[in-house]
Amino acid sequence: MELIETHAHLDYPDFAGDLEAVVEAARAAGISKIITIGTGLESSRRAVELAELFECVHAVVGLHPTYVEEEKGGWLEGIRELARHPKVAAIGETGLDYHHLPSEKLASSPAISALGTEMAADTEAAIVDGAYKAAQAEAFAAQLDLAAELGLNVVVHQRDAWDDTLGILKNYTGRVRGVFHCFGNTLGQAMEVVALGHLVSFTGIVTFKNGGNVREVAAGLPIDAFMVETDCPYLAPVPHRGKRCEPAHTRLVAEKVAEVRGIPLEELAGATTRTARAFFRL
Repeated sequence: MELIETHAHLDYPDFAGDLEAVVEAARAAGISKIITIGTGLESSRRAVELAELFECVHAVVGLHPTYVEEEKGGWLEGIRELARHPKVAAIGETGLDYHHLPSEKLASSPAISALGTEMAADTEAAIVDGAYKAAQAEAFAAQLDLAAELGLNVVVHQRDAWDDTLGILKNYTGRVRGVFHCFGNTLGQAMEVVALGHLVSFTGIVTFKNGGNVREVAAGLPIDAFMVETDCPYLAPVPHRGKRCEPAHTRLVAEKVAEVRGIPLEELAGATTRTARAFFRL
């Protein structure tokens, strides 16, 4: 039996002390490939270095939407250069994330208090949030353009920005395929994604007590429409919830998805592995 871990962050400090053991544990759990994901230019460089270090590791390079205001100029050219590496499997993770907007910090700042009126404060918040959303959209579109240019697919991060994310992605229909990683939306939204030619991917949330909606999606999608991942070091599945997540836990995610679909793990593993190999061209 073979599984592919389609979304890990092996370059994070959480794995600095025992990375070789983490990779070996994944192999022992039946994980044949690990896709490690960049979140910015330096993170993407580290992802490529790890792909060079471990035969079973492949890299995805890109700029995460929540880091668009922190990244230095010239990042796109840096990502383009990295993306030509033979072990780079996709662009990402990129997308839109409106979960924490700059106006949340502004609300309690002296500058906003000094504006004097609620209307003035709301206007200032709208301007700041609008600029942040526009910067995310620009970076997302730039990476989709790059993916189309290089013939690569895209790992999509979407949080509280569903309509805007699909609005941008629809402009690339037929040119770029995406996977909505860590999918947590509804079955209807998942089917909308699939109808546009994209995929979704499930994390350890599918094992959580409050993950019923994710289990519903996992049970209802066509078996060739999704992949499995961990998003490690985050979202460790039950029974490891609250601890560091790692690529070996992909098997626990796959076991739960197989359970809710009422099929053998081997069948689920075979289908998701075929899908991942095709999407990432492994």
